[in-house]
Amino acid sequence: MANTKSALKRAEIAERNRLRNKAYKSAVKTLMKKYINAVAVYTANPTPELKQEAQARLSEAYAKIDKATKRGVLHPNNGARKKSRLANKLKPPTQAVAQ
Repeated sequence: MANTKSALKRAEIAERNRLRNKAYKSAVKTLMKKYINAVAVYTANPTPELKQEAQARLSEAYAKIDKATKRGVLHPNNGARKKSRLANKLKPPTQAVAQ
């Protein structure tokens, strides 16, 4: 346990930041899952409305990932990797295989 006043303060700040980071990471994971589910529904039954829904979910996920990266919760490369993987989910299967 911390003995000095400054060490106690740093411990409190670290705990506060840990909880904030945990909330951001959880929100990112939730939005990614919602997007993946929307893509699965769209691929099962491709309609313009379902594609628009998937695009909306993608936009929400991108925004949260960007905000987490900006705040330092995620490393920039980690955020870029997550966004890239999400973008590849919506590509037609023929394009994904051709790469």
